[in-house]
Amino acid sequence: MPETRISPRERLVLTAIIELYIATGEPVASHAVARFFANREGLSAATLRNVMATLGDAGLLEQPHTSAGRVPTAAAFRFYVEQIVQPGRMAAGAQSSSAPQTSAALSAARRGQIEDSFNGVASTHDYLERTSHVLALISSGLGVALASSAVAQVLEHIHFSRLASGRVLAVLVTQNGAVQDRVLTVDRELTHVELDTAARFLNENFRGWPIGRIRAEIARRMEAEREAYRQLLASVEELCRKGALAGGEAGPAIFVDGIANLINAELDRERLRQMLLALEAKQRLVELLNAYVDGRQQEVRVVVGLDAASPAMQDLVLIGAPARLGGSSLGTVAVIAPTRIQYQELIQSVRYIAGLSERILEVPPS
Repeated sequence: MPETRISPRERLVLTAIIELYIATGEPVASHAVARFFANREGLSAATLRNVMATLGDAGLLEQPHTSAGRVPTAAAFRFYVEQIVQPGRMAAGAQSSSAPQTSAALSAARRGQIEDSFNGVASTHDYLERTSHVLALISSGLGVALASSAVAQVLEHIHFSRLASGRVLAVLVTQNGAVQDRVLTVDRELTHVELDTAARFLNENFRGWPIGRIRAEIARRMEAEREAYRQLLASVEELCRKGALAGGEAGPAIFVDGIANLINAELDRERLRQMLLALEAKQRLVELLNAYVDGRQQEVRVVVGLDAASPAMQDLVLIGAPARLGGSSLGTVAVIAPTRIQYQELIQSVRYIAGLSERILEVPPS
């Protein structure tokens, strides 16, 4: 929205209307705005009506019924969010007690609640799963945490079983909880002892490593310490080369919590049904987060109106941020909620939780 479309006074009134609507959920009438200002800004009821009419003409307010007050549009919420995440764009004349508190940090009580909720978390899987639950709890919306494709392929445990001549079953468990079974065709017979030794070697030395790095490290050790490890690593290298640690076949893990929160929101039944169908398709959520949140950036992204993903999601807002660990992408944490939410607190909460990953998780070995 161009800066020239509304004046500082109009910004002031629009912000007040949005915050009143967030607080009450009801269309906002001019007399309610007048009470909000209580003559602090020198705005008469007649002036307020004129300003609200101008904001309506600009597509920032809509009137559900002829005699009702005004309701902020998606464009109005986008404007409001811009004031929070990019406070420098606000005109000086718009700064007042009714403007969003852009510099306010997350309260100590909320920080304590979040940190207590992550007690005992020690793995990427647990962090992402707990994140979806915590965000659903504090937002009364949908909490979502998406693991990056690299995180989805971190070794937790591997087991080998001999099936028949030249055939070995590999059972690979990743740290996001995915279990992958593969039947490997090997060039030479491997005994049960060799298979058990190979599995034990991988589990003891490489648990918590990205799978691609395990293959590279084994190849490096084969070259550097060929004589000392020749027999052991030959078995391990054979199994890995045949696909025991093949990655990238399983989709990224995604954790979702809080569907019931959206069911309780004030939405008509048919649109609710369509929205839930869209959200239940987890692949749609993966595409949504990948489209709007860039794992290479560190900023919180706020998207008001998700109708580009599904028409039924037009009245929802996405607040998402990338989580990182040791300079690498860990995944995406996000809230999907109705537009009538406490934006400032939720933006700060998402930012805070995304930053917790560096504090509560260990960096994998390099």
